Amino acid sequence: ISICRDLPNIEVITFSVNGISDLEPLNQCQNLSELYLRKNNIMSLNELFYLKNLPRLRVLWLSENPCCGSDPHRYRMTVLRNLPSLQKLDNQAVTEEELTQALVDGEDITAPPARRNVESGCSEELLNFSLEETNKIREELGMKPVPRDKFSSFSPRETDCNRKKRNNVLNAILLLTKELDAEALEVLQQTVGRRLQACRKKELQEE
Repeated sequence: ISICRDLPNIEVITFSVNGISDLEPLNQCQNLSELYLRKNNIMSLNELFYLKNLPRLRVLWLSENPCCGSDPHRYRMTVLRNLPSLQKLDNQAVTEEELTQALVDGEDITAPPARRNVESGCSEELLNFSLEETNKIREELGMKPVPRDKFSSFSPRETDCNRKKRNNVLNAILLLTKELDAEALEVLQQTVGRRLQACRKKELQEE
């Protein structure tokens, strides 16, 4: 999801079923109008703090995340109090009555969630998560899973977390391919083929 920091003009983001827990990278997406985050790992409604300054956000699907809790009314009221411009929440239209009620029953979120202090270096745990995530996406697309020994080039133990960024880019591209039609996929295939040829040629020259 960190790839979104480099996509300030994106209008629709679909990240359902992706193990996402942190919405901070979305706070720069000023043109975002639709955000689909169903079935992720968002633990706290304080993550909404990062969406409060997105002026065009009209559709949010956040259901089936831990942050929804056991009280559907409190959850919905809190989301609407903090994002009153929403027209649809979890595939259900927002009413004027709900927006008024949200001022009473909803909780005002004024700060981002507290984060655990995590080392900035890449870790083996990160590699395991990224490999699992990538293979889940590839399975959805009907592609073969990446073997662990092949995937190791994305990650590691060097402190160079540019490799983490490269893996994030890969996951984003795999997700976006689901939005393409046959014609667009053919263009993508040709572009990837040319890029792959250029990379192989470069490797041969270096050898």
